[in-house]
Amino acid sequence: MPVLVITGTGTEIGKTVTTAAVAAAGLAAGRSVAVLKAAQTGVQPDEPGDAEEVTRLAGAVTAAEIARYPDPLAPATAARRAGRAPVRPQDIAEAAAKLATEHDLVLVEGAGGLLVRFDAEGGTLADAAELLAAPVLVVVSAGLGTLNTTELTARELRGRGLDLAGVVMGSWPDVPDLASRCNLVDLPEVCGAPLLGALPAGAATLAPADFRTAAPSWLAPRLDGTWDSEAFRRREAP
Repeated sequence: MPVLVITGTGTEIGKTVTTAAVAAAGLAAGRSVAVLKAAQTGVQPDEPGDAEEVTRLAGAVTAAEIARYPDPLAPATAARRAGRAPVRPQDIAEAAAKLATEHDLVLVEGAGGLLVRFDAEGGTLADAAELLAAPVLVVVSAGLGTLNTTELTARELRGRGLDLAGVVMGSWPDVPDLASRCNLVDLPEVCGAPLLGALPAGAATLAPADFRTAAPSWLAPRLDGTWDSEAFRRREAP
């Protein structure tokens, strides 16, 4: 799995902190890791973006960013408003492929959900994943409403012949409600893919050293972690 594409079922769902956790687990397993942010929006030129946040939390990763746009909008819209060239799926695939020649693991973080548009022709992260023939990890919310958005994302991936590696809950509440607990059982069923992790709420606020130490315990072995989904489900599910 030299390239792993990471998307979400929406915005503010925990994609970046999940990307950081996967990167930290990879580093702990002895891998060289690169993180590619396809298009950074809502950040000024002198401000740190998602790739820098991954580096802060995970440590010695190679961080790369193809383009950034100041408005906090979908990449295609933000590029248009800024009067700048958009990022196209081919750009993402070429940048990831180059990084893969120099690293054991390349994590490609999208913007928003799987079908958010990157250019005026409707190019998406899914198109880039097709060009790369890369598996896709989907970051999901824990609570009510996540079953529908997760299943829709899974159906789109399968319709394109893409490998849904699994799903990770980007923020598991300290006190989970009934919907969150039931979703531990229902999510793998509706998306037809394994639950590969659950990050605790507030993980990004940990000191970086503590984050790096704990990250493998939040992720399943397929993501270089030690998290046991069955044990977690037995403990948390109703």
